[in-house]
Amino acid sequence: MAITANDPEHPDRATSAPSAEDFAGRLLASALATAETMSVYLGERLGWYRCLADHGPLTAADLASQTGTDERYAREWLEMQAASSILDVDLSTTPPRFDIAPGVAEVLTDTGSLDYLGALPRMFAASFARLPELLEAYRHGGGVSWEQFGADARESQAALNRPWFETRPAPALAEVGHLHEILSCPGARILDVGFGAGYSTLALARAYPDATLVGLDIDADSVDMARANAESASLSDRVTFEVAGGEDAKTHGPYDAAFAFECIHDMPGPSTCWRRCARHWHRARR
Repeated sequence: MAITANDPEHPDRATSAPSAEDFAGRLLASALATAETMSVYLGERLGWYRCLADHGPLTAADLASQTGTDERYAREWLEMQAASSILDVDLSTTPPRFDIAPGVAEVLTDTGSLDYLGALPRMFAASFARLPELLEAYRHGGGVSWEQFGADARESQAALNRPWFETRPAPALAEVGHLHEILSCPGARILDVGFGAGYSTLALARAYPDATLVGLDIDADSVDMARANAESASLSDRVTFEVAGGEDAKTHGPYDAAFAFECIHDMPGPSTCWRRCARHWHRARR
């Protein structure tokens, strides 16, 4: 409900309801922003931004050739990106050459940067693909499982959280004295529930080299991804990932500490699920 200037409950607010023309403009701007977001999805998934960052400036033919994509669509995408001021274009050459500025490249391609957002549109794409199921959930209740959202959602969340996990947990935990002391003990066992791609678990393993870590996640594809990441990081000797829920903590325990970095906001009824899971984790303590 819009708040108007004569609303007795909010006399200090002078905001008036928008006119039809104003709101039509706002909705059109939102629609254009959505289209722009999904154009970023194309550029990220097809490797176009990465290719420009590594080899630009490029013509449409160059970009298509180096990425194994169609030249016509590459050209139309490049022109749209230049018109949106995402990419730079040099019109003094024939054909024109396109490039990506360093700051834009960092946001869209540097997966280690805290400003990285290149994978963000994947989450929207995953949601759009499940709109029929979401409509049914809104009509009749229930929901759409994390598994149904597929690789785009799984990879997007993992990629967006990865920079923080790889740079911030160690100094943050070091400031929590009693917890840092527990985690630093030789032989400490640490539980990480709902780990996604495992970057949170691997960050804990790097921060506490004398600890053993166990990750539990109900999504089998996430577990496979996390195991591959642990192998790539040469941490498989201290890190184990299992297909299991937080309620199975005691089966895989005991533990000296438990974490849940990535899963609480994805639980059905987060407050009740969180309390129920926390009780299981408490019973699994050493």
